[in-house]
Amino acid sequence: MTTNSRDVFGVPCWVNLTAPGLAEAEEFYAGVLGWTFRATRLGENFRVALLDGRPVASVGALALGVPTAWTPYFAVDDAEVTAARIRERGATMAVGPLAFATGRAALAADPSGAVFGFWEGEVVQEWHAGQEDAAAWVELRTRDAFAAAVFYGEVLDWACERPGCCDVAYEHDHVVVRRGNQTVARIDAGAVENAPDPQVRPRWHVHFAVADLDGAVDRAVRHGGAAVTPVRSSPTDRRVTLRDRSGALFTLGEDTA
Repeated sequence: MTTNSRDVFGVPCWVNLTAPGLAEAEEFYAGVLGWTFRATRLGENFRVALLDGRPVASVGALALGVPTAWTPYFAVDDAEVTAARIRERGATMAVGPLAFATGRAALAADPSGAVFGFWEGEVVQEWHAGQEDAAAWVELRTRDAFAAAVFYGEVLDWACERPGCCDVAYEHDHVVVRRGNQTVARIDAGAVENAPDPQVRPRWHVHFAVADLDGAVDRAVRHGGAAVTPVRSSPTDRRVTLRDRSGALFTLGEDTA
């Protein structure tokens, strides 16, 4: 089932991997995370990944000028208005908005260089970010969480007066973005200034939940991937960031609460 992006504006509505080859990406994520894949209405260069029949993400063949990476997409009312807001605030429009069968998509980079996408059109109703049973969740690690929250708030209509908009809360050293009672994204400040490793530069991290973190890491290594951070433990979960065979970074999390 689908709904329209205007009904969930400002919310992460999808995550996509741009990869050099669809077959190689499908083989890796099928082997590591147990995903299956099906064709989409967006054409032969896209596949939707499914876990237990539920949509998780998509994989798209690499386009000219688009890096190999996992990217979150945010739902918007009007792609042209969003693109104009981004330019007005000194950020960068990288690609689009481009028309597809079910809507319009674009890629941009925020003032710190973190890449994100936005989407106007049909969104998959079964896909949710940040809920307890969510397939994925997203987190921005950047230099200044407050400045990032202001930028995204102005671009995506967070903390606005419109019914249904996302609320923003500043909790300790990070920002939490919620729609209703559900946390849909986080923004964390960190020591990323001039960092040589792309893992710690400002960027959006795409997380996927797994039941057995150690087993998933072992499978990733066997399929040609690599761990780029040690396992990080907290009272509620364990996380590790990996690099797939094509170089795209993603994070796996295991709930320990």
